[in-house]
Amino acid sequence: MTDMVTLLEPQIPALRRYARALLRDRAAADDLVQDCLERAIGRWHQRRAEGSVRAWLFAILHNLALNKMRQVKRRGPTTAIEDADDSVLAQPPRQEDGIRHNDVLLALAALPDDQRSVLLLIAVEDLTYAEAAAVLGVPIGTIMSRLARGRERLRQHMRGEQAHPHLRRVK
Repeated sequence: MTDMVTLLEPQIPALRRYARALLRDRAAADDLVQDCLERAIGRWHQRRAEGSVRAWLFAILHNLALNKMRQVKRRGPTTAIEDADDSVLAQPPRQEDGIRHNDVLLALAALPDDQRSVLLLIAVEDLTYAEAAAVLGVPIGTIMSRLARGRERLRQHMRGEQAHPHLRRVK
């Protein structure tokens, strides 16, 4: 154990300098050196006796630094919670957006084909009435009436109303 301490301790300042140069953050560099020393102590039995302890430690530190940089790149930058802006921490819920999106898709699917195609061409694809008329091969007036009926049915479906209320027979 004392052999290990006498070999590791003189390397710590150089490891810290290298870690700071790699990460450019003092706290992260100190954490990296700590991780490096933990790994070196835990795997001391795997060290080659004839090899350089300094080179072995720098290899461990370098590999840990690369892993840390890849992790930051994958996860994105982190901020301490006390340093975070309230707008980052508090975001409005988004569950309703997904439900509303699914409702709109279901309402679109429930439309007749002619109304759905006009609605999609005008509202989604942003075609003019004349362009939509040319695509579908119908007059502009037909486009406008299909669009109006399609929008109204879509509105009714989104409100939960029936588009075609069932008629009752009166005697």
